[in-house]
Amino acid sequence: MAHKFEWQEQRTTTPDGVYRVLRAAILDGTVPPGGQLREAHIAADLGISRSPLREALTRLEEDGLVVRIPFRGAFVVEVSAREVAEIASVRLRVEPYAAELSAQALRGTERPQLMQTVEDLHRAIEKDDIPAGIDAHLRFHRLFYDLSEHSVLQSLWNGWETKLRLYLSLDHRTYSDPHDLAVEHERLATAALEGDSDAFRQELAAHFQSALQAQPGDGPS
Repeated sequence: MAHKFEWQEQRTTTPDGVYRVLRAAILDGTVPPGGQLREAHIAADLGISRSPLREALTRLEEDGLVVRIPFRGAFVVEVSAREVAEIASVRLRVEPYAAELSAQALRGTERPQLMQTVEDLHRAIEKDDIPAGIDAHLRFHRLFYDLSEHSVLQSLWNGWETKLRLYLSLDHRTYSDPHDLAVEHERLATAALEGDSDAFRQELAAHFQSALQAQPGDGPS
């Protein structure tokens, strides 16, 4: 199936411009997980040559958002419900620890950065900008791992981030009121800043509810 792309800003033929348009198309669901990115159709839709398109696809492949299959083409990576459930089950156990380790920094110099991610999430929701919302969502959670100064926790997050980004491209659209998503993060931020690990874990479990429903052993994924 071919997908039509429309420029949101001034038309550009640069690899970076093409990359941004394709990335947004993946994250806002224009091209769903498993969907094919057909070079000929995209080049025609965007009025560009194959060269910047191929550079953009290479970057998307490096990001883990696209996979190229010989003799078939480029496809958006698929993430199974089982993978998401497994990641969520581990995050539920380690993210409160990351929040605990990062609490001192978050209550000090890094507090504005944490609150800025929540503000950015609110702003993205107001604009119905799903890619920007996903970016803010992931930056919020990544802060706990980055500021923990715990290399194993940081490596865990790095291994999850692309899969989470693809999952969130679907999950963000399941909220009947998208502002609920921002409220969830406000509650998580409050618990983290208060150093209340139990409250943080409870809020996280509620936040992960849809992902955890596919827990291995609970039924088909």
